[in-house]
Amino acid sequence: MGREIKMTSQDLIVSETDERGVITYANDTFCRFAGYELDELIGQPHNLIRHEDMPKWAFEWLWNSLKAGQTWAGFVKNKSRSGDFYWVYATAYPTVLPSGEVRYTSIRVAPDQAEVDAYAGVYAAHHSKAPEILKALGLRN
Repeated sequence: MGREIKMTSQDLIVSETDERGVITYANDTFCRFAGYELDELIGQPHNLIRHEDMPKWAFEWLWNSLKAGQTWAGFVKNKSRSGDFYWVYATAYPTVLPSGEVRYTSIRVAPDQAEVDAYAGVYAAHHSKAPEILKALGLRN
């Protein structure tokens, strides 16, 4: 199952992807928490660090928001290369480059433990509640 790696208030994780979710930039803190070297991350799908406890609807909500040109924020449980995990509070937003290409930037900070506990419970219950959650978020089932 892995152990939890805690972020501190001094940690700031930043990454950028292209429209397909392929990593185009990652800062040193991202590399440290994910357990990869930068050259191992560039060109890889961002879902490389997706933890299996994260429900599909959460990422559908994120991607639908970004593709609609909106900023998205939420709590995410990520998995490191070693199988350990870390929680983040993420804010992601789209940017259009001068070339017209779209990039998605995500900035992650340390979450509050009470909020992590609450979201861990929500995500654990997602299997039985997924249809209601998707409907409430305006997503497809």
